[in-house]
Amino acid sequence: MKKFLLPLVILAFLTSCKKDNKVTENTYEADSTVVIPETNEPADNIILTEYTPDQVSELLNRKNDTLYVTNFFATWCGPCVRELPHFREKMDELKGKPVKFTFVSLDQKSDWDSKVKEFGDAHGIAQQIILLDGMALAPDFMTKNFSQWDGGSIPFTFMRKGDKTDETVGMMTKDELERKLNSFN
Repeated sequence: MKKFLLPLVILAFLTSCKKDNKVTENTYEADSTVVIPETNEPADNIILTEYTPDQVSELLNRKNDTLYVTNFFATWCGPCVRELPHFREKMDELKGKPVKFTFVSLDQKSDWDSKVKEFGDAHGIAQQIILLDGMALAPDFMTKNFSQWDGGSIPFTFMRKGDKTDETVGMMTKDELERKLNSFN
């Protein structure tokens, strides 16, 4: 029954508006270079990248001296939007340091080319957004990658540096994000 429950929850979670979409598929590169590109490109010129569940798992399981901060969000999620300025501030503050911020959009595929692009552009995170089709997730995706998150609520933030990890289900305050990032030093 659990095998059917997760996809059903994700389907219910992702159903909203329908629009056309254009997405490129990523060929995943396993390097530890930290680049936070800046862009003044309008949303129309931004190209979003879709990751497969396996590529997201690879990203989550990178173990090196870089701190990976991976935030799962949706454009329609109020708490996701409210915590975003804290992440944006930390991205600017930690620019040039071995920290990589990635925002995994769980929006419905039909919203990727419109709402997600516009959201990323408006919040200055378009180049750090990857797209994940919740319908492509295997029932064991959550248990393979996380000890606390079952995929039932967002925002969710996963941090990893080497073998050390941290998971936060729900919105983080500025102080909580600061404390968690500092715990990896």
